[in-house]
Amino acid sequence: MDVSERIACLRDEIDRHNHRYYVLDAPTITDAEYDRLFRELQDLENAHPQWLRSDSPTQRVGAAPLAEFAAVNHAAPMLSLNNAFTEEEVAAFDRRAREGLAVDGELDYAVEPKFDGLAVGLTYARGIFVRGATRGDGTTGEDITANLRTLRSIPLHLLPGAGRVAWPERLEVRGEVLMLRRDFDRLNERQRAQGDKEFVNPRNAAAGSLRQLDPRITAGRPLRFFAYGVAAVDADSDADSLPGTHSELLDCLADWGLPVAADRRRVRGLAGLHAYYADIGARRSALPYDIDGVVYKLDDLSAQRQLGTLSRAPRFAIAHKFPAAEALTQLLAIDIQVGRTGALTPVARLAPVFVGGVTVTNATLHNEDEIRRKDLWIGDQVVVCRAGDVIPEIVRAVPEQRPTSARRFVMPTACPVCGSAAARSADEAVSRCSGGLYCPAQCKQAVLHFASRRAMDIEGLGDKVVDQLVEQHIVRSPADLYRLGLLALVNLERLGEKSANNLLAAIEKSKQTTLARFIYALGIRNVGESTARELARHFGNLDRLLAADGEQLQRVADVGPIVADSIRQFCAEPHNQEAIAQLRAAGVTWQEGDAIAAPSGALSGKICVLTGTLPTLSRDAASQLIQAAGGKVSASVSKKTDFVIAGTEAGSKLEKAQSLGVTIIDEAQLLALLAEGQVVTKEVHHD
Repeated sequence: MDVSERIACLRDEIDRHNHRYYVLDAPTITDAEYDRLFRELQDLENAHPQWLRSDSPTQRVGAAPLAEFAAVNHAAPMLSLNNAFTEEEVAAFDRRAREGLAVDGELDYAVEPKFDGLAVGLTYARGIFVRGATRGDGTTGEDITANLRTLRSIPLHLLPGAGRVAWPERLEVRGEVLMLRRDFDRLNERQRAQGDKEFVNPRNAAAGSLRQLDPRITAGRPLRFFAYGVAAVDADSDADSLPGTHSELLDCLADWGLPVAADRRRVRGLAGLHAYYADIGARRSALPYDIDGVVYKLDDLSAQRQLGTLSRAPRFAIAHKFPAAEALTQLLAIDIQVGRTGALTPVARLAPVFVGGVTVTNATLHNEDEIRRKDLWIGDQVVVCRAGDVIPEIVRAVPEQRPTSARRFVMPTACPVCGSAAARSADEAVSRCSGGLYCPAQCKQAVLHFASRRAMDIEGLGDKVVDQLVEQHIVRSPADLYRLGLLALVNLERLGEKSANNLLAAIEKSKQTTLARFIYALGIRNVGESTARELARHFGNLDRLLAADGEQLQRVADVGPIVADSIRQFCAEPHNQEAIAQLRAAGVTWQEGDAIAAPSGALSGKICVLTGTLPTLSRDAASQLIQAAGGKVSASVSKKTDFVIAGTEAGSKLEKAQSLGVTIIDEAQLLALLAEGQVVTKEVHHD
């Protein structure tokens, strides 16, 4: 498998697990395996920025909100935290913070336990609790105000604060909803007494309880809230009166009646961080709640603002995860899953084993090479790990305990779903089914992707409905959705006449879409939502896109040779051409426009790379100016690069440009080049 294919595979897999974890509250893998997959994707995208996409799981936090809850736009993004697993990674974080602040001495840090619960934001207006929301995708969450109101640990009215600091007119408090261990045990005792299903661990119990549609159910669950910071305040209020450090801010929250961690501290320098980690780790089992690590934040709030944030995580904070929990179990079988792109992924079926609060029964093995590298035989005793208390991973086999009945795994040469030939090309590590849309496994995923919210947005067309439609051969391609009738739907399990009519209405509504959505819905490999928008904007017309050659495709922003090749392969396939024709014939339409004229201007035909932080221009603003002047913005430096525009913290792209002899300019020099095309520059600013 080449790098782009591995990146695509990782994105698909992480998206699936995000959905099960954040939306369904029903994870099928542990946190350690998830962390491993996520870190692998991060590393690959950092090493190959030309394949970084705005719709990657790394660019975003978590998953989309549930349809049953109203959407809430956060006043400020609810970011996740980058993870550290070693002392070296913590030391690197401390070094980056000191370098970013130009500080030679030691820094002060606010440190606290990393709660294992559900992140929420509480909005207070004039001290009154008015709204509560989940993290969601970091930008938009779910409105769970009614449920949060039932938590006795959340004050409905802030206390005056004993005269220390008054709360601002409007305040958004960030924190975690969780369940104490003793409360979890009592809840399960009650579940057993009532003959109900017991919860696996406190985190799942808290998440499931908080996201009940009936607040009365939430009220009966022993949930607790702990605040860990403030996200946003009203700029017109007395926000300036708030303290200047995170430690003091948490003290204020406590004064206002909000629960905060009792084990929070203020420490100095790297030695203080290590000492706190060791102390909390030693007392972890005695704490009243589950934690999976500790959190380090720069204590000085002005320093936090100075360092700023990345797309999904702040630069001023990091989570230091505890070592993995391990257990010994048996590898019972290796099954094959077939993905949307036809990739055959081996999955380990394990004898159930309880690791870090979760019963683990399976773990992904990624590909045949991974199985060979770890020398895994079916029947082996294997060590299962939950690195960072997240997702399960088979660390190694125990060959000295290998039974005589153990057998080597053989990758199938036929798809286990449709029987089509499966083959592995010489340049990749994954085997692929050749069945295309004729393979039910691929068909299911293709239809689900086609109907997803960011694609054709067909509400009500979920996993269970699609499974039945495909398995009963009612739907063989996305175009078949537009031929569905009421009779076919009402005969499906758990789909009554009202739901069937609603689904038919949603399908009919989806016929009126946009070209960008339609392109994204096709499921072209390496074409995410952002790339689909650029393709629609550039070509304006689907037929022009279908007829475009590789050179024409690479004139589109963010489209390089790999993405262009994926598009060409897709468009050249007769069954894909037929599927598009069928969708058009079924009445799927969108507004089309003119193609973008060949760019002209001061940077016409020039390839530019942006790196670091520019003094006045954002990355997006600089990109727009370059493109308006006829240039193309690339994510990576190569011999074909004409200019590298470098700001502060430029990093590896600057080093590569220097090694290749590429012209390096700063923001002022870029603006001087753009000034050669005054008309273009003025038009950009006018827009």
